[in-house]
Amino acid sequence: MPAKGKHRRARFSPLHRSIAFAGTGGAVLVLPVLGATAAAAAAPAGTVTKPAAAPTTYVVTAGDSLAKIAQEHSVSGGWESLYENNRDVLGDNPGLIRPGLKLTLGTADTAEPRQAAERADRSERDSASAQPAAAPAKKAYADNLDGWIRESLDIMAQHGIPGTYEGIHRNVMRESSGNPLAINNWDVNAAAGTPSKGLLQVIAPTFTAYHVPGTSLDSYDPVANITAACNYAADRYGSIDNVNGPY
Repeated sequence: MPAKGKHRRARFSPLHRSIAFAGTGGAVLVLPVLGATAAAAAAPAGTVTKPAAAPTTYVVTAGDSLAKIAQEHSVSGGWESLYENNRDVLGDNPGLIRPGLKLTLGTADTAEPRQAAERADRSERDSASAQPAAAPAKKAYADNLDGWIRESLDIMAQHGIPGTYEGIHRNVMRESSGNPLAINNWDVNAAAGTPSKGLLQVIAPTFTAYHVPGTSLDSYDPVANITAACNYAADRYGSIDNVNGPY
């Protein structure tokens, strides 16, 4: 029976109360396995210490216990897990640890590193999403009258120039029969030194005045010729669609 006025001392299992005995190879620590846990419980309330990133190994120093090491390095599963992962080094007594022993902390809590990795992944995804989208591949057009007209129509749409496929095709066939190298060397324009050229028979001054940026500066170029002619027709007739004869 305990003496009156004193608290009954708590009972511990033999494992928790086991102590170290002197051994060969250096001083042996005589510490209860749970000593560090109890000491940690007595730390001032409100003090929160964020553990540093756990190393992969730890060398035991004087005053260490498995509980203390597990707590300081946030080992997942506590001292029991630390002991199981180092049983081949520690032997059968988890309370018997010597200074200089090298322990593996392979089961350290990886919550912080994992969270940091997740944040890095999110940052990388956000950075990638913030990058401008790759420019769409340039549209391909056939190198024939159909392709030239369609490419011209797309350029005209970008510049607000009216016109339809039918209107362009009709005038091309009348003016050059679809030959991009056609030239008129006999009319009044030719006599004045500015012969009509290309698919829509455009003279040089008109081509220069109505040339559309982004197209070739060569008046024989089929796309440049069509686009400049349609730009001129839009200015003078409202649209190439309204042209039904010489213009």
